[in-house]
Amino acid sequence: MGVSIRQYAKLRGVSDAAVRKAIKAGRISKEPDGTVDPAKADAAWERNTNPAQQREISANGGANPSANQTANPGYAPPANPPQRFASQTPPSPPLKQGAPDYQTSRAIREAYSARLVKLDFEERSEQLVSSDEVKVSAFNLARRVRDRLFTIPHRLSSVLASENDAGAIEERLDQELRKALEELKHE
Repeated sequence: MGVSIRQYAKLRGVSDAAVRKAIKAGRISKEPDGTVDPAKADAAWERNTNPAQQREISANGGANPSANQTANPGYAPPANPPQRFASQTPPSPPLKQGAPDYQTSRAIREAYSARLVKLDFEERSEQLVSSDEVKVSAFNLARRVRDRLFTIPHRLSSVLASENDAGAIEERLDQELRKALEELKHE
């Protein structure tokens, strides 16, 4: 059996507005009868709330030590207080189907941010070039190769017309093609 939102807020040592906000955000959930199960809500609160946005938890588990003791002497805080900023904590299961919890979402966001910063650094340090620049450069190179190769017939037509030996014609064409490609290499 659960307690009212106001009672849970007193148990937790927060305002009832904070509890309503957590329910609305989906960090904790109400029971079907509209009450809040303190054990489930405490676990969900710790799992789905940004640790940087919480007040420091005291030794008895609440943000306000006197509120928990005076409001409900039988209330026991969670047995295992959460380890703040634990590096080896596996991601908790999603609160809603298909929606990751806050820590998992934050980790994903930070990973993408790190990738974007890395790409920005590589671009500024000229280790990364724009794909548009590469496309333009490749197009210009292909056009120069085409132009060089198309000039060969005009230069050799009169020379090759007087030649009867197929081996000599092949050798002359080979020389001209190599010459044209070598000139492109030095541009």
